Amino acid sequence: MREAARRLKIILEMIKFEHTIFALPFALISALLAARASDLPHGLPTAAMTAWIVCAMVGARSAAMAFNRMVDSRIDARNPRTSMRAIPAGQLTLKQVGLFTLGSLVVFEIAAYEINPLCFALSPAAIIAILGYSFTKRFTALSHIVLGLAIGIAPVGAWLAITGQFHLVPVLLGATVMFWIGGFDIIYALQDTDFDRASGLHSLPQSMGKSRALWISRIMHLTMVMLLLAVGYFAHLHTLYFLGVAVVAGLITYEHSIVSPDDLSRVNVAFFNLNGWVSLALFGFVILDRLVLR
Repeated sequence: MREAARRLKIILEMIKFEHTIFALPFALISALLAARASDLPHGLPTAAMTAWIVCAMVGARSAAMAFNRMVDSRIDARNPRTSMRAIPAGQLTLKQVGLFTLGSLVVFEIAAYEINPLCFALSPAAIIAILGYSFTKRFTALSHIVLGLAIGIAPVGAWLAITGQFHLVPVLLGATVMFWIGGFDIIYALQDTDFDRASGLHSLPQSMGKSRALWISRIMHLTMVMLLLAVGYFAHLHTLYFLGVAVVAGLITYEHSIVSPDDLSRVNVAFFNLNGWVSLALFGFVILDRLVLR
């Protein structure tokens, strides 16, 4: 048991489990807005439904990250930046990570089944998207967009969990996540530009150069902010929400101010720290908007 716990800890560190917080607040925002649109009691999703949404999100994200580490293990071993990750460093075997991936997918499927028949029926498509991303950088520089699209499924799924119907608002939230995740994945990929070029891997920094890729990232994040404004309009949100959007815009602007093509020393700060605050800040302002101005 002690050895199993040690390996689980290594796996959770490997997949950066704590970074589930990046996209989870967007799923919860969608669930909250869906509950209001459905006229649920007190305008809130039930505790049980919220728990299943969280389980689905955690299971899907954990499976995607673990699968990515498996698929990229040989690439990671050749890259000086990633050579000490758990699989290439020999701390974990492919079988161990494979079992964790399978277990995470089981959690996701159980959650989808418990949510409603529509979510369960659509779950295979979600699995294809979240696992398929891992192969895209082998043939397209648009892998950043594919990653964003895969994670952008979360708010759409959360809305379907509450209402069982599609709607414009979750689609806008999903697009917001797509441009947000894709934009900061471009920033993260700046670190591997030379390695990707030498290895025949694809990314926007590798294909367009660091400066142009950063401009694409900025445009994507500007689009994200515009989409958040559209969400506020179509979801009939109030002043506090739009104040939250302003805070998000400020954080994104600061994120770009500390990264340049010639100075990548603070990429991890931008990627791992600031992005967590982006989603948490927006979620907090949505809650305030709902509680204070409902």
